[in-house]
Amino acid sequence: MVVHLFRRDEAMAEPARIGFVVNKAVGNAVLRNRVHRRLRAVMATRLPDLPAGSLTVVRALPSSASASYDELVADVDGALSRLLGPR
Repeated sequence: MVVHLFRRDEAMAEPARIGFVVNKAVGNAVLRNRVHRRLRAVMATRLPDLPAGSLTVVRALPSSASASYDELVADVDGALSRLLGPR
């Protein structure tokens, strides 16, 4: 999983936004939708921790299709801790 974070200083009043990229390399439509739903659920709980006005893109890698929910949580938390510092 790859996470990109763009901080915008001039948009402090805007809430943080998150986008997801789950392409065909992850698997068929059923697998892509499952990965997308799981990532959306993980990021929904992390949204308050993101800086106001920031733009975040979460890109799923092919290994995300076979990852459990807990593994996705660990991957997201690891990526966010590298970007934002420890939670």
